[in-house]
Amino acid sequence: MTVGLHAVNLANKILNHVRGSGTAAGAAFTQPTNLYAALHLADPGGAGTTSPSVVTTRSQVVFAAAASGSMALTGTNPSWAMTTTETISHISIWDASTAGNFLRSYALTASRAVVNGDTLTLNSLTFDFTPIAS
Repeated sequence: MTVGLHAVNLANKILNHVRGSGTAAGAAFTQPTNLYAALHLADPGGAGTTSPSVVTTRSQVVFAAAASGSMALTGTNPSWAMTTTETISHISIWDASTAGNFLRSYALTASRAVVNGDTLTLNSLTFDFTPIAS
């Protein structure tokens, strides 16, 4: 899988919401209360569960209001207390701190090697739908 939006858990729900409530229209999209990021050692795959980090705690991510088809990370940056030596290369976004629905995945700009005792902090992240017609 190439990183990106999950078709069933996010993309299809938003598209069906946009379709409206007319005949044969889809159900309205129920937005998540919060979003959470999980760490991965490689592409998280279609279910968001491939190559998880040993650190399985999901950290809450907060985005600013959307503008021009995207929204950027805001507030306290999500971080993880690392407990082993590994290289983090991807993250997945979920709608719950445990279980829940996989929504999107990203490849980090650069992989990050960590060791036990490190704190890994996500400094920037943009959630977007592109391209956007202007």
